[in-house]
Amino acid sequence: ATYYLTFTGVPGTATYYALIMTVYTWIAKGAWFALGYPYDFIVTPVWLPSAMLLDLVYWAT
Repeated sequence: ATYYLTFTGVPGTATYYALIMTVYTWIAKGAWFALGYPYDFIVTPVWLPSAMLLDLVYWAT
């Protein structure tokens, strides 16, 4: 996905959705902390690297 993004300027579908999920996760994390819950590890955004890996595999085939 990284190479694809670099050479075309257009991210893969999985990476695009992962970016949205990551943003929503950050928003959820902000709300979570605002409510006083310190469980940072629960809302760690892991969407992006996993989806970029999926994109890389997809475009390599």
